[in-house]
Amino acid sequence: MPATRLAHNVYFKLTDPTPANVQALVDACHKYLNVQAGIVFFAAGPCCRELDRPVNDRDWDVGLHLVFDTKASHDAYQDDATHNRFIDENKPTWAGVRVFDSFV
Repeated sequence: MPATRLAHNVYFKLTDPTPANVQALVDACHKYLNVQAGIVFFAAGPCCRELDRPVNDRDWDVGLHLVFDTKASHDAYQDDATHNRFIDENKPTWAGVRVFDSFV
């Protein structure tokens, strides 16, 4: 049976990754990005700097992890007003964003 759920993982690198700025972005994720229809899993948090093996990619500051019930729910999330407000309010603090989407 093919996977129908979609995992949407976003890794934010901040221009000024102070603990306060990292927490502010985590808080914004919790405020704006867990209210859309179709989300079956949500988590957001800072990079775990203690894990420093050669395979760990640690060139980011905040990770956002969402699983949607369908690709259609993910697509609707991308156009959702609260998602767009999150981007508008927080984009100036980002040095980079990487997105990894997969069916799960």
